[in-house]
Amino acid sequence: MTPEEVFRTLVHGVAAGRYAGLPDLYAEQTDVRHPMHPARPEPLRSRAELRAHFGDGGPDPAVSFEAVDIVVHRTADPEVIVGEFAYAGTATATGETFHVPCVFVLRVRDGEIVESRDYVDHAAMAQVRERLAEPDATDGAS
Repeated sequence: MTPEEVFRTLVHGVAAGRYAGLPDLYAEQTDVRHPMHPARPEPLRSRAELRAHFGDGGPDPAVSFEAVDIVVHRTADPEVIVGEFAYAGTATATGETFHVPCVFVLRVRDGEIVESRDYVDHAAMAQVRERLAEPDATDGAS
């Protein structure tokens, strides 16, 4: 696959909750970083670490979202692309909508991601998830 095809497969796979196959988009030895993550996690360096990162889960029934507004910028290096997009979706229980901007800088060699910098507004995603996890204010009220 081309770098753009790998990128599109990745972001659409995340949105669809197809996590099981996503580690296969990465090289066995890779370097994936999330520079904007508030916890400053260690880089993910292997396909095994990516399997743990993505987990075994499928689509989150509390939220549905998709990758939208995708723009792919090619660079002078044919292995490197910059993908701008947003995850946009809806909380299934409340109908609340969200739009989280993202930028991924990928180096793809022989159809596999060997390096990635994923700039995601993690605070916004956490905020959406926290609101989804909050119990209804009327629950248990008498």
